[in-house]
Amino acid sequence: MGKYTAIDDPSAHFQIKTGVGASQPQSHTFDGNSDLQPDFIWWKRRDSSGNHWLQDNSRGINKYLLSNGTNSEGTDANQITSLNTNGFSTGSSWFDLGSQTWVAWAWKANGGTTSTNNDGSITSTVQANQDAGFSIVTFTSAASSGTGIFSVGHGLGQTPAMVITKNRGGSASNWWTWHKGLTGGNSNTSYIVALERITAEGSYSNAWGAGMTSSVFGMQSGNTALASTDYLAYCFAEKQGYSKFGSYVGNGNTNGTFVYTGFKPALVIVKARNSNKNWDMSTGAVSSNQIDERLRVNLADAEESSGYIDFLSNGFKMRNTNGTQNSSGLTYIYMAFAEQPFVTSTGTPATAR
Repeated sequence: MGKYTAIDDPSAHFQIKTGVGASQPQSHTFDGNSDLQPDFIWWKRRDSSGNHWLQDNSRGINKYLLSNGTNSEGTDANQITSLNTNGFSTGSSWFDLGSQTWVAWAWKANGGTTSTNNDGSITSTVQANQDAGFSIVTFTSAASSGTGIFSVGHGLGQTPAMVITKNRGGSASNWWTWHKGLTGGNSNTSYIVALERITAEGSYSNAWGAGMTSSVFGMQSGNTALASTDYLAYCFAEKQGYSKFGSYVGNGNTNGTFVYTGFKPALVIVKARNSNKNWDMSTGAVSSNQIDERLRVNLADAEESSGYIDFLSNGFKMRNTNGTQNSSGLTYIYMAFAEQPFVTSTGTPATAR
């Protein structure tokens, strides 16, 4: 019988850090069981309005994009200044001013080491962590000629479950996103959502080219990409006991829908597929099963205390009737990452908080 999971300690690949502004500059050390040198950090102010900053070392850690806007890539040397052996450092920014509270989600790719990938019809630069199903991909989109369809090597070694793309330069553009829970499932080549939008899934012919495979993802100049433009993609594959991507149907009840993930979640992001609703982020940086706080991927708004989700030993359960998480009959897509697998490779079970 095979092992339930190959990732006994998710903190070796993904961690969450919360903090309160104190002094600047400052170093922040992760609290997980394993040391983690991050390659991608997504962070947000909690107590007040503030953008979602997405920074990674494939582009250069001083480069940022904002999930709640269509802005092109910016440069700021005073936010995250370095990625350390077990944490990160910040500069003279509001990250460490006064009493502001913040949260940072951090993923490991390949220690900042990239490689050239020629699996697609265009060349990409890839930093991949195949063990945890995560890669950072940079590339220049194809020129718009003929159908405009092109493919990009992602380096995951298996078919992705979610691909988030963004134009880095030039004019503003959307965070076009493919997800296995959209209409068409793994075979979807047309349906899209965007991180910065409340909009329900839309459909564009050949938006994702020939689709997703174990080596490439498809795109189309003129639909999901501007022609001859620098792009970024964050690619995720499912790993049993560590990450899960899928869909569920809300029931509109405080005894809400239960979603089996196979692990105790640390982070859950959901979006209504067939309705105009915000993207909700719930994170397990608290001490109880019930996660009250939520942020919105597509908004700069402060954290709200109205998103009631139970994080259980083997999944999550809605405890609210919010339209962004649990309206009766609505289908929601989700992405989730583990705090602890339901059962480790040695047979040790997880427990709820």
